[in-house]
Amino acid sequence: MTKLSVNINKIATLRNSRGGDVPNLIKVATDIQEFGAEGITIHPRPDERHIKYQDAYDLKPIVTTEYNIEGNPIDKFMELVLAVKPTQVTLVPDTIGQITSNAGWDTVKHQSYLQEVIAEFKNNGIRTSIFIDTDLKLIEAAAKTGADRIELYTEEFATQFDLGNKDAVKPYTEAAILAHDLGLGINAGHDLSLENIKFFKQNIPNLAEVSIGHALIAESLYLGLENVVNMYLHRLK
Repeated sequence: MTKLSVNINKIATLRNSRGGDVPNLIKVATDIQEFGAEGITIHPRPDERHIKYQDAYDLKPIVTTEYNIEGNPIDKFMELVLAVKPTQVTLVPDTIGQITSNAGWDTVKHQSYLQEVIAEFKNNGIRTSIFIDTDLKLIEAAAKTGADRIELYTEEFATQFDLGNKDAVKPYTEAAILAHDLGLGINAGHDLSLENIKFFKQNIPNLAEVSIGHALIAESLYLGLENVVNMYLHRLK
């Protein structure tokens, strides 16, 4: 079964909007795991507009499933990950002040840089994943970085699926097949939702994990957090 990792950035955004501790991030992460999710994802950014760096430390003792920290491996981020030692680090090429991730790594252009960063994380026992588009040349180059996994950037699939274009999943299927053949694990994330997750899962062989935040939290406003987590788990079986 594909694991569900819930990105709790939006919970932190809501908390920060009032400057207090409601909703409490630790309580929400604990509850999400009790509801059945197999992982917690956070994506701290340099301006700490949602997840704060201290949150990463505070979450460490209560995440009993898989702990995934996403971000651009600038010095501050690397120091955080090496100190916290999550289950997995997902490398994302965000720029400063970026609203949300909108592109994967150019693993050809940045191969030597990624090799150096990934070696540091793996030497500390942290599983590594690279956020990436479906270009097969980039998948091949990703396998040369030493990464354990890739995370397929799924915004284009989600956009096209909403328009009724189910063929949009084909590049993702091809990328997943190649990645598996090259010894890479396969994760996916960005704009996956209750509407498209079952179809995506059915068409992506060897899909190890999906990371879902924005859609899951938005859906929970209507349907309830526990209910939505279990709806995702059912669709991923």
